[in-house]
Amino acid sequence: QVQLVESGGGLVQPGGSLRLSCAASGFTFGSNWMYWVRQAPGKGLEWVSSINTSGHRTYYLDSVKGRFTISRDNAKNTLYLQMNSLKSEDTAVYYCAQDGGGSIRGQGTQVTVSS
Repeated sequence: QVQLVESGGGLVQPGGSLRLSCAASGFTFGSNWMYWVRQAPGKGLEWVSSINTSGHRTYYLDSVKGRFTISRDNAKNTLYLQMNSLKSEDTAVYYCAQDGGGSIRGQGTQVTVSS
């Protein structure tokens, strides 16, 4: 069965950086577009970024463009999200997902941006 396991979250000050990882198994990772979605406290799921199968095409939510970078290592079945210049509004649980709506996603990793 599909397993997506996120890691790398934590507490960081505004302006700081974090790198999230997602270990995938149970499906042909290299044949799937992959996604990061997030859920802020009291809000619904929000799409953050997408990456195509080769990693050469990436897409971002406007509010994270220029700060976040999605990437993948198909040999390691791992998805990444490098997050720089973090803001308080980036505070959320971050999930990697097989679809942009986040219906097939992992358990999530908490990112808290606070001074």
